[in-house]
Amino acid sequence: MTATINHVSVLARDLDDSVAFYRDLFDMEPVPTPNFEVPVQWMQCGDAQLHLFEREVDAPSYHHFGITVPDFEAVYRYAVETDCFANWDDSAPGALFELPDGVVQLYINDPAGNLVEVDHPDVTTLDDDLREQITNRSELTSQSGEAARATLNLRE
Repeated sequence: MTATINHVSVLARDLDDSVAFYRDLFDMEPVPTPNFEVPVQWMQCGDAQLHLFEREVDAPSYHHFGITVPDFEAVYRYAVETDCFANWDDSAPGALFELPDGVVQLYINDPAGNLVEVDHPDVTTLDDDLREQITNRSELTSQSGEAARATLNLRE
């Protein structure tokens, strides 16, 4: 049997704010959650779950998880409106990146400061005005050999 990820657990400084963020932006639904020593809410995300736990700690820098969304441009518009773009990479000139396989990445922060990578499977399906803002990773770092063949396997 191949291992699969069944859930990812991240910090929620305010559980209600984090639940609303993931529900409203990514259509994740709260699901029944056992009682824990701290406030926790499980959210259904496709075949996996996102577990939110409320604690008075800071979100770790650079740790992140990726979410593939059906309406990438809506998430981008939300990020523009709320200015939740993640500023985690000083060497990168913008917020949008293209991988060698044509996948587009957008990095945002959730209400607790967790880094969330939002992925879209095909750069060619995005509007031209958005595509003009995308930095190809090969412009930042050489993508040759195996790196040029890397894929997130998002295309069906």
